[in-house]
Amino acid sequence: MVQSSPEWRISEAPVPYEEALATMEARAAAIADGTQPELIWLLEHPPLYTAGTSADPVDLIAPDRFPVYQTGRGGQYTYHGPGQRVAYVMLNLKERKQDVRAFVQDLEQWIINTLDTFNVRGEVREGRVGVWVQRPELGPTREDKIAAIGIRIRKWVTFHGISLNVEPDLEHFSGIVPCGISQHGVTSLVDLGLPVSYIEADAALESCFKQVFGPEGSGVTKQRP
Repeated sequence: MVQSSPEWRISEAPVPYEEALATMEARAAAIADGTQPELIWLLEHPPLYTAGTSADPVDLIAPDRFPVYQTGRGGQYTYHGPGQRVAYVMLNLKERKQDVRAFVQDLEQWIINTLDTFNVRGEVREGRVGVWVQRPELGPTREDKIAAIGIRIRKWVTFHGISLNVEPDLEHFSGIVPCGISQHGVTSLVDLGLPVSYIEADAALESCFKQVFGPEGSGVTKQRP
């Protein structure tokens, strides 16, 4: 099956959420029409909460703390903010594999491979969306979430994607029940004692994307402030 070579884009200034949504909508439509290539867009947002299609209002603990956006992606409440690398993934599954479950598993593997670059073992759990790390130093059954996944698919083109906690303010997650799961915490690469920069995280994400999804992108475009 023929696979496209995605464009890679890195936005160095925080991107307002409304702007990101509009850009994704337009690009996904263009990919479906065959007028633009696939896109992997790495960015960060100002502090905000997003509500997926399964979000339960009781999980929004502090509704006035940050802006809250209703979004068409799957999943529940998620935090985005500085220090968290968001990767919006716009791929044409008609040119890859028309299998939603397999696509989500590929996203999980992409995160796991990226974490492995920094000697962090990421794991998935049945019934818990995202990627988790064991924290035996905090308790025998303690596991913290280090990356979230939330996608939408229209005309077999994907958008939304993943978020990897590099160095966000973890206290900001306390305003929600992240992804509806209260029994476990959240962590980041820096919280695990790894002073990883965005440059290093982005390089790992791009390299590991090829391992899971195939051909390299057509080059990284940086959008400066």
